[in-house]
Amino acid sequence: KTFATFTRSLKKDRYLESIKAYFLTLPSYRRFPKDDEFQRDIQTRDLYNFRIRSYWLRRFENYGRKERVAVDEYTIEHIMPQNEDLSSSWKNVLGPDWEHVHRTWLHTLGNLTLTGYNSEYSDRPFLEKRDMAGGFRESPLRVNSGLRQLDKWDEDAIKARAVRLAATTMNVWPAPELPSEVLVAYRPKGPETATYTIEDHPHLVTTNMRELFEAFRKEVQALDPCVTEEFLKYYVAYKAETNFVDVVPLARQFRLSLNMGFAEISDPKGLCNDVSGVGRWGNGDVELRISSIDELPYAIGLIRQSLERQLGSEESG
Repeated sequence: KTFATFTRSLKKDRYLESIKAYFLTLPSYRRFPKDDEFQRDIQTRDLYNFRIRSYWLRRFENYGRKERVAVDEYTIEHIMPQNEDLSSSWKNVLGPDWEHVHRTWLHTLGNLTLTGYNSEYSDRPFLEKRDMAGGFRESPLRVNSGLRQLDKWDEDAIKARAVRLAATTMNVWPAPELPSEVLVAYRPKGPETATYTIEDHPHLVTTNMRELFEAFRKEVQALDPCVTEEFLKYYVAYKAETNFVDVVPLARQFRLSLNMGFAEISDPKGLCNDVSGVGRWGNGDVELRISSIDELPYAIGLIRQSLERQLGSEESG
């Protein structure tokens, strides 16, 4: 959807400006990340299983070069090996928490590089990888700069390299910028609407229902960083691109509306109701009622289906 509506937003007389404005005004999970967010998140994301990993490695390595490097001639390498059965030498270097270090940092920016040596050497200790023919010490690649000076490869080294490489990405992929007075002209203008808060829902003031609501909102907002909460007159909406679950607070229970077709929900316990064609507050054809914190885990599993359906359709669209 992000690119399906892209061309409609372009202005031929201000082409570049309108492209920048389009990305800077995208809502919710599609919004363009701020520099600090991008720099922080790229250090911890799984970049090895990123479907266009060769793209970011190629762009990173060739940024600012007059003569381009044929990245495809090199192998993507994990400095700390992928092998779950790490050698004793690797375990000793990584320390007593080696399993956590391996699980956390294996596929991340700080541990990935390009090499020219044969993959059969990928499980070797760091010093062997550094000093062998075609190893890091001899590497002409920018992505390997700094490795030749190191004597060990542990969690601190991975994190330090990630910080350094992440800083470079700010030059490779700079964020678009526009003066605020220019950007305001591109922001969508809608009618003024009333603002509601939790205090406008009397059933959320009582102790039991307030406790249930606080537990509920915490679990729903933890499903994905893109989730936002909006208090409306009669219900509370949780959104990604649009509503995926709405909560109508009642005296002793919550009525949840999941924004998906009833035939699409996987509900092994059979707790959901088909409310298609029934007038009500909220969105979607699936209704679920909960009255206690004990019911939350199952409800969250159903709500996750609605969110994933929405995010999946946005990405495929």
